[in-house]
Amino acid sequence: MKRRNFMQQSLLAGGSILTVGTAFAKKDREAILDNKEPFHLPYAIHDGMFKNHGGNDFVDQIQFAHSMGFRALEDNGMMSRTPEQQKKIGDAIEKLGWRMGVFVNEFDKWPLSTNMTSGKKEWRDKFIQYCKDSVEVAKRCHAKWITVVPGNYDRTLPMGFQTANVIETLRRGAEILEPHGLVMVLEPLSDTPDLFLRNSDQTYAICKAINSPSCKILFDMYHMQRNEGNMIANIDRAWDEIGYFQIGDNPGRKEPGTGEVNYKNIFKHLHEKGYTGILGMEHGNAKPGKEGELALVKAYREADDFL
Repeated sequence: MKRRNFMQQSLLAGGSILTVGTAFAKKDREAILDNKEPFHLPYAIHDGMFKNHGGNDFVDQIQFAHSMGFRALEDNGMMSRTPEQQKKIGDAIEKLGWRMGVFVNEFDKWPLSTNMTSGKKEWRDKFIQYCKDSVEVAKRCHAKWITVVPGNYDRTLPMGFQTANVIETLRRGAEILEPHGLVMVLEPLSDTPDLFLRNSDQTYAICKAINSPSCKILFDMYHMQRNEGNMIANIDRAWDEIGYFQIGDNPGRKEPGTGEVNYKNIFKHLHEKGYTGILGMEHGNAKPGKEGELALVKAYREADDFL
């Protein structure tokens, strides 16, 4: 996926998890692999996260993740897959009783250009068409949420006019998605200062202006920690407009426990508030190979132990 370049894990020699010098003792590895209990919250894996255990086929990775207790997935690049691949993934998760998280509306290309903010008809028409295409993709893979990013600032326009242009374009998208029960989730990002959408309060105000169940906030906790911090308080303030969460510790954008964010407290807070949506694991693995994949599972077991 162009928009997200996750860490690529290398295969351990011989494919064995019992290698010399690994961080896990044999009994620890067995304890991780033997714990089949579902997690308390639906953390969503992505393609490549478990390729050392499941192989290169995403469906095989899903099968392995299921054995580790995961019950959801997200796939930023779903729109770039063939219809046959989309249906194959959709059929696999339906059989397992999984839920499908976000995929990215391919209107959002990386690096982004000045698109929604400009108010130009060519960008609005392109976005509307991609929303129509997203409906068909969502049917095949059983998705409900679609990630949308408005693009970069237009330095030729005052902020108020840019905001109005974004709201008008997103309203048109919501009109297409709402009859199908689909939700575009707007993601404020921290990748570059050129991005128009960067903070939760700004995104909250836009969602209020659009006033549609098909336009909500994607609260990516990695980006929000970098841009504004104070996450639990801001989650509470924006709660009625948040449709989806994503995970990534900071610094490094890896699994919980590898950075400064207290994810156990955040997960507990979401659970106590009655959150029933998905939490996308939009991060890389801190360590390579099978050992790294088991370390990731262990990290989620520890962060999920909040009851």
